[in-house]
Amino acid sequence: MQLDFDLKGTTSKPKPAPKPAEPTILSVTALTRKVRGLLEDGIGEVWVEGEISNLRRQSSGHAYFTLKDSGSQIACVLFAGQTAQLRGMNFADGVQVQIQGALTVYEPRGNYQIIVSRIQERGVGALQAKFEELKRRLNEEGLFNPEKKRPLPKFPHRIGVVTSPTGAAIQDFLNVLHRRQKGIEVVIFPVRVQGKGAAAEIAEAIRLLGDASSIGLEPFDVLVVTRGGGSLEDLWEFNEEAVARAVAASPIPVVSAVGHEIDFSICDFAADFRAPTPSAAAEILSADSGELLDKLQHFTARLGRPVIAHLSGLRSQLLSFQRTALFFEPRRLLQEKQQTLDRFLDDLVSNAESTPNQIRLRIERHSRILADHRPDFKISTLANRLALHRETLDRLANTRLCEEKAMLERHSTLLRTLSPSSALARGYTITMDASGCIVRSVRDALQSQELTTRFHDGEVKSQINPPREAS
Repeated sequence: MQLDFDLKGTTSKPKPAPKPAEPTILSVTALTRKVRGLLEDGIGEVWVEGEISNLRRQSSGHAYFTLKDSGSQIACVLFAGQTAQLRGMNFADGVQVQIQGALTVYEPRGNYQIIVSRIQERGVGALQAKFEELKRRLNEEGLFNPEKKRPLPKFPHRIGVVTSPTGAAIQDFLNVLHRRQKGIEVVIFPVRVQGKGAAAEIAEAIRLLGDASSIGLEPFDVLVVTRGGGSLEDLWEFNEEAVARAVAASPIPVVSAVGHEIDFSICDFAADFRAPTPSAAAEILSADSGELLDKLQHFTARLGRPVIAHLSGLRSQLLSFQRTALFFEPRRLLQEKQQTLDRFLDDLVSNAESTPNQIRLRIERHSRILADHRPDFKISTLANRLALHRETLDRLANTRLCEEKAMLERHSTLLRTLSPSSALARGYTITMDASGCIVRSVRDALQSQELTTRFHDGEVKSQINPPREAS
């Protein structure tokens, strides 16, 4: 017991002990949210390295896996919107990877996890650092200056392509280009697009095609440097300084179409234009701008008012959504609902043993319906009908042509019969006065001093003598 003493040394009355505070009792949800807040605010975005295990791909496109090392493990989620970066990557159990993501808690189960925003194989980081350093250095030199980018020709006639002649990229490029616009001449300069020494071949090919006359070729309107997609290592030859400098020094515009849409290379930054894929490069170089503008104006006129009305409705809907709680945490709530939906899908698939049979029966039924409505029968019938109409049209046209020819012959005969030349040929003559008017009576003849008589074979002139008086 604590005692208080006054200045006289006498003791005062003991004070009562303070009443203990009531404990704060949290719900499980409230506690989980506190833990989530501590993790997200205290740690947030992190880079983690480890081995993939327990990989599960959902039909929704999301991927769930565990990232582990020798001492621990953590759950990870890669949502469908981020899976495009897996192209060309070995994404499977046992692969060592580096991931970047946000540390959070999946509240329905109370598990802490990482929402992955970026993933790469271990070892790619060194190449990425080299990539960024070269990109920074060349950018400081002005090699990527937007003001130096040259516009592409609207209607190129000759295109030089630097790529592998056996790759899928050149096939996609040629198929799209010739389908959209025939007549464009394409010259392929074969090079290796992967492996040691390929960068030197690519740079030399760009230099030679830029000065086509030096190798006995006609000048090109534009160059295309392309290859298909792959990992960072596969595309590395297009990240070499020699390729970037050759592209920047090219005297004609260069289009870079290396890899897929998510792939970026130093060649892309140095080129005058970056196409996300080889097919996209072909579309850009073969676009029919006149036709597109006509269609755009036509569709704009038709869709203008409905689009404005639809946008107005969406704007009103957006304003109403902004007043709801969902507006403040849409991404988190959506991700949690997506995970819950994936869990429900797992349960549903495990209990739906009859679903494959139902789907198979439905496919068979629809196949029979499609077989009954095959378009080739209708096409054959319409083709026969078209041929019959064409024969009828030809026959009617020939008949009408014969009738018109016969009528023309009759009219020609009638004109020849009524022609003055025909009358002259039968022995008749035409007499005209000095002014060229036809003399039709004696009185008309006496009014002129000279007459001209026309026969079928010439003319005769005569003088008019005054009539004699009767004796």
